[in-house]
Amino acid sequence: MGIEVSGLFGLLFLILIVWAIVSTVQSRAGTGTKVLWIVLLILVPLIGFILWLLLGPKSGR
Repeated sequence: MGIEVSGLFGLLFLILIVWAIVSTVQSRAGTGTKVLWIVLLILVPLIGFILWLLLGPKSGR
């Protein structure tokens, strides 16, 4: 059962990372800022996602 649970959490985390990248691309931030956030999210997903939640560019609402 442990494999199924960890696989489910991995899939959920992947969905969150993709959502963060899409949200970053759609934000009003500059191109350089967008690129830096996307690279951070791809290279260090867990820390990058936490930092993105706290400090990342806000969407253009």
